[in-house]
Amino acid sequence: MATSSSPPQSDTEVVAERRGIPAASFVKDVQAYLDQLGLDVNSTLAFQQERLQQYKIVEMKLLAQQRDLQAKIPDIEKCLDVVATLQAKKGTDEALLTDFEVSEGIYSRARIENADSVCLWLGANVMLEYSCEEATSLLQKNLENAKASLEVLVADLQFLRDQVTITQVTIARVYNWDVHQRRVRQASSSQD
Repeated sequence: MATSSSPPQSDTEVVAERRGIPAASFVKDVQAYLDQLGLDVNSTLAFQQERLQQYKIVEMKLLAQQRDLQAKIPDIEKCLDVVATLQAKKGTDEALLTDFEVSEGIYSRARIENADSVCLWLGANVMLEYSCEEATSLLQKNLENAKASLEVLVADLQFLRDQVTITQVTIARVYNWDVHQRRVRQASSSQD
């Protein structure tokens, strides 16, 4: 996630990130934070709001990837089951009767006897024929990769949600600090 404007970083501040997502730092002392950055309250709030929007955009992208993977995993598992069924029926003289989808909402019935190979969609309108063993191996590998990718995405989303929370807390702390400072200035000017 690239930032178009970022406040200067101090030498002591360690910026951590997870897979390109920058970490937000919790602000304990707002005055010291503003002094360290050399920015006023409005500039700091604008920067934090921009960072929050960037986090939200990344979150939407990651959620879309997560939905895609969650839809892909059951499809791969279903394909593995079909290939396993074909392999189980391979040595027997028993035919497999099945309905398959020709087009959306249109099904046809098939009788499959001694299938030595299967055809798998690879994507981009490409289908390739594999032996049942090769198809099982490929599908198993794809399933493991999809599950591993899903785990990484879930961890990324959790990290991102933590950063959103920290950024929202920082915005609230800076804003509340500014309101308090204005009240203090107003009270001191009314006493004069």
